[in-house]
Formats: sequence, structure tokens, C-alpha cells
Amino acid sequence: MTDVKVPTLGESVTEATVATWFKKPGDAVAVDEMLCELETDKVTVEVPSPVAGTLSEIVAAEGTTVGVDALLAQISEGDVATAPAPAPSAAPEPAAPAPSGEEVAVMVPTLGESVTEATVSNWYKKTGDTVAQDEMLCELETDKVSVEVPSPAAGVLGQIMAAEGATVAAGGQLAVIGGASATAAAAPAPAAPATAGKDVEDAPSAKKMMAEHNMPAGSVTGTGKDGRVMKEDVQKALASAPAPAPVAAAPRAPVAADDAAREERVKMTRLRQTIARRLKDSQNTAAMLTTYNEVDMTEVMALRKEYKELFQKKHGVKLGFMSFFTKACCHALKEVPEVNAEIDGTDIVYKNFVHMGIAAGTPTGLVVPVIRDADAMSFADIEKAIAEKGARARDGKLSMAEMQGGTFTISNGGVYGSLMSSPILNPPQSGILGMHKIQDRPMAINGEVVIRPMMYLALSYDHRIVDGKGAVTFLVRVKEALEDPRRLLMDL
Repeated sequence: MTDVKVPTLGESVTEATVATWFKKPGDAVAVDEMLCELETDKVTVEVPSPVAGTLSEIVAAEGTTVGVDALLAQISEGDVATAPAPAPSAAPEPAAPAPSGEEVAVMVPTLGESVTEATVSNWYKKTGDTVAQDEMLCELETDKVSVEVPSPAAGVLGQIMAAEGATVAAGGQLAVIGGASATAAAAPAPAAPATAGKDVEDAPSAKKMMAEHNMPAGSVTGTGKDGRVMKEDVQKALASAPAPAPVAAAPRAPVAADDAAREERVKMTRLRQTIARRLKDSQNTAAMLTTYNEVDMTEVMALRKEYKELFQKKHGVKLGFMSFFTKACCHALKEVPEVNAEIDGTDIVYKNFVHMGIAAGTPTGLVVPVIRDADAMSFADIEKAIAEKGARARDGKLSMAEMQGGTFTISNGGVYGSLMSSPILNPPQSGILGMHKIQDRPMAINGEVVIRPMMYLALSYDHRIVDGKGAVTFLVRVKEALEDPRRLLMDL
């Protein structure tokens, strides 16, 4: 007997409601076939079957509130010749045909928390190609990361059901691995919209959101069971709704015919669309303000020069500037905790830890991998983590978990030559530090003009919870720690 338990629901989410069961006791289920749907106050989570067998008992009925790792059901493992086809409109994703004979379905893998769909960006194989087990078949692009899909079995790629550019849902079917006689079914169609007047209870969170936005019943197409409207459906409807007149995008100015012939139009990637949306949402939501200071990098550069060879020899990684800045920020965040906090409704959530986001530019756009518990790490541990996550970011190999949960962010525009800029907050964080180019400048030191390596620092913060005094204090503490690194050792 195999237990089916509530999966991890996401950061700070401890319970969910069982919204829909797609199977009933006695039904045969295949591995990874969707059993039920859970609804939290943030997202809808589907629970796949961990094994093939028979659903023997449902422990948590629809409407039950369950905690993380709670028992949902039990499955009796047994010989199941073929996976049963899902009931019509049972799942919010397109239904995948059951494999027959030697055919094996290639499914969209789990895409990560709150990610429900992806775009097929590239097929490495074409119909008729022979593939080995675990050989990469295609690449999917979500709004956060790229996901490679390996072949679940050795055989022949019989049919591609989602071509390049197609949008696929989590759990949807991509292709069939089998003999020459691949199924001739067309690409699965999206779930049918709810019919008017159908007696289906919408998700509670969906009804609440519709009421908050004055959306009449029937105005949102549901993708849940039997056309049930889910929270994500309302969010998509709101996102696609025309923007209010004051913020509506201006129409593109007319372009001369000879100029239009020399233009190139390229569709924004999901990652770029998400970057654009999140940055604009940050501006629209937070009361963002930036304060500036400058830091004399003489002592940090001298310390780095003196110990860089010994550091690399012992720890196997180069000693860079980022570990100094990370340490300095962690030190300052202890004194000014509101810069390491976030707003949740009418509450302020203070974090008694520092998960440091390190912004990194990649060929596909800006990503922010997170170094967890950076405040408890050594210089060497920080440098190793930055190097490892930076390489994974450039290769597009970062997982969803590696980019979630940050409490503060550092962005280094200086590597591109930026002398001064105002970084944009990474919501829901309330602070981001902008580093810039180190430049020799004449400075007045003890009544004399001397040349010093100077860097401008910029702290953008959410003025809703961070006052000017706190922001300035934070930046001064960072400056002091960098100009005299001994303060870090003595916690001053």
C-alpha cells in the first residue's frame, strides 16, 4: 500500500483545501496520473500518483483542509496493463491518450511552484528519429527557467504532439515514443470552457477574487473540473483585460514603408515578458525611493590583493568583491531589519535570516539566484555559491527553488561599466543594493587631495515600511564595513 500525501505547497504556505478528486476508489491509476487538485490561498496544486495501481481509499474528501505532508489517499500497487484514459474534462490540462502496445507518452514534467504552462522552444529530435532512454528530446521555456525533457524510454519518436512555439500545460502530452504506428491523434485541445448556467461550484478563492474586482459570474472561462473557475483563471482574465485608460499603452507610431521593410519583429520570450511584468508591477506597487552614497574601496582592494592567492589555494575559488558586499549587507541588515522585511497585506514580515539574491545577467535575461542563509556563511562559502549559481544561470540550468525566497538583493551594474543607477526592487523584497564601477577620483582626505578608488552605492527601498533614516543608516553601515573590513570581524 502506498500513501499519497500533500506535497510542499510553497514558501509560507502550510495548508490547502482539497478542491477536486479526478479519481474515485476502485479506479486504476498510472504513475504520474493526476489524482486530485489542491487549492491554497496562492496557487492550485495538482497531486500525481506516485505509483501505478488501484486507488483503494480517499482519506481527505473534497472540501477538506489539509496540512503539508498530510495523508490524502492510499493506492494498492498491482499489475496495470494500460493506464486508463482520464475522464472527459477531468483535469485542467489537455488529456493525454493512454499508451498502447509499446508506445510511451512523453509528458510535460513538473514545471515548478505556481508555473502551469510552458512554451516548446526547441525540438532536438524529429518524427522517426531513434532515441535512447534519457536522451534529450526537447526544451521547454517557462516564464522563469528553461526545462529539458528527456525520453522516458528507448525507441522511435513516433509523433510530436506539440510543435515548436506551442504552449503546453503542466502534465500535458508532448510526444509519443514507440513503433512506426504512432497514434494519429491531433494535438490535444484545451479543456472546454464552462457552459452558461452549468451547476458547478467555482473555487472559493476564485469567487473572492472575482468579487474584489467586480467581475460578474460567467465572465471567466474555467479550466477546472467540469469548467470550474480556479484562481488562476481569474488571474489570467485580469491580466488579459484591457488596461485602464490612464495607463493604457500608447499605439505604435506609424512607420514608413521603407523603414518597416528594414525592421525585425521578434516575439518576447516568456522570461523577458515576466521580467517586464514584474519590474513594472514593482514600480506600480511599492513606494520606491533610492538613496545614494559612495565607498572608498582602498582597504577591500588591499585586503583582496594580499590574500587572494592564499584564499584560492586553500578554498579553490577566487576572492572577489561580492563576498565583501554580501557580508557587509548581512551585517547592516541586522541593525536595520526593515530592509530585510516584506509587506503581507496589513502585516510586516521580518526575516530573522538573510537569503541573498545575487542578480545575474544571462543571454536570455536577468535572473536572481538566491544564496540561502548567507548571513551564516563564510567568505569562501559565499564565493563558491556565487560562482556555482552564476554558472548555472548562464547555462539556463537554475531550478525554480534556486530563485525563490530571497529577502534582499545585490545587483552589480559595475561589471558592465555603470557609474550610477537606481536599481528596481525585486518584489516582495523591500530593499536592493546597486553596486557600480570602481573609478579613481580625487578625494579630500585629512585636508589633502588624494586619488582613491571610489564606488557609488545605491539603495532602492520600499518607503512603505522603510523610512529615510533606516535606509541611510543601512547604506552608511555598508560603507563603514567596506572601508574598514575589520568591523565585520568585531561585529561593529
